Amino acid sequence: MRPLITGNLEDCLLGKVDLRRQWLSQTVEEVQKVVYHLTTEISNQDIRFQAIPYSLTYNGNIKVMAPSQFLVTVPVRGLAGYREAREQRWRYYSLQGTRLPCPLRNPEGLQQWLEVQQFTRSLWQWHKADVNIEGDIVPAKVLQVFRKLVENAIETCHLSGKVSMLTNSIAIRVAMETSEGQVEIELAPEVEIPAWSKKALWPRCWTRWPTPERVKCVKSFGFSLLARSSYHWQLSFSRAEQVLLEQLDEDGGCRRKCLQALRQMKEDVWCPGQRPVLASYHLQTVLFWTCEKYPHTKDWRVFGRGLLRLARKLHKCVSEHFLKHFFVRGGNLLQHASAAELDAVAQRLAFFLKDPSSACPEAAPAGGSGTLHAG
Repeated sequence: MRPLITGNLEDCLLGKVDLRRQWLSQTVEEVQKVVYHLTTEISNQDIRFQAIPYSLTYNGNIKVMAPSQFLVTVPVRGLAGYREAREQRWRYYSLQGTRLPCPLRNPEGLQQWLEVQQFTRSLWQWHKADVNIEGDIVPAKVLQVFRKLVENAIETCHLSGKVSMLTNSIAIRVAMETSEGQVEIELAPEVEIPAWSKKALWPRCWTRWPTPERVKCVKSFGFSLLARSSYHWQLSFSRAEQVLLEQLDEDGGCRRKCLQALRQMKEDVWCPGQRPVLASYHLQTVLFWTCEKYPHTKDWRVFGRGLLRLARKLHKCVSEHFLKHFFVRGGNLLQHASAAELDAVAQRLAFFLKDPSSACPEAAPAGGSGTLHAG
């Protein structure tokens, strides 16, 4: 017999979810105001980068990776009419523009080169040597320019007492003081592509989730390329993924509740801390794969069953150090994660699956385990 989560445990977990939402909304609002001021100043200084407007509702450019970790994507301006590259060529340049004896490695999985000639219309500034080498728009060069703009904007906007640059990676990260404590924000320049990537061979054959109509809608949102590393741009499908999330439970299911409870346990028990090895994005991907495997409304009527299903899938992925990207074949989202940290999470997940009441001890009835069983 398999343990199921009781109503007490469900109420306890979802109560914590509500509390998280309340205090996190204040942090998001503070982050959003700072991002608005910084990106407005950056856009005034360099036309290639767009300002992120302040929004009273959902802001698609600000992603909560963990309670103290944010990813902010900053759209670029002046690149339109994207076309897939027609031919492959070797690259022999360094970031300093010198000639290398051996070619650079080709991009893998969720990476690709980006040539300025892939756009039918481009601002002349994208052809400048500060971001361009041999016709490639190089993410490290873009980040170099953007870093200086961020540093200047912090000073110009008088935010030095609140925001400070972090210098431990090529990606641009800042530390920000909020009313709830310090958070870390990564600012990533983003090239928005209003077409579906040829790397994303989705949907897979014979899948029944989502519906063909929903697939068409999701694909219409295209993809993005993020500057987060030296030579290769990182593929992102955040807008398409958000469409999938927004329309999860049109059939009255409990998928969203299950995801929220999974995230709460990840943050409280399985993977706490300032820089967790698992982010909300990993849990979201686990949900998508599970929805594809269990596409029917009846599969998502009972909260306890749905949550345990997600926890088992997460445990399998963490134990194997392998989580496939939902859209792109060959992309392992845990490829660069610490094996030791993943193993520790796997152990905690195994304990939860053995005794689900451990996620919320205060919900367990006196003298009981907090679970019931299904035959």
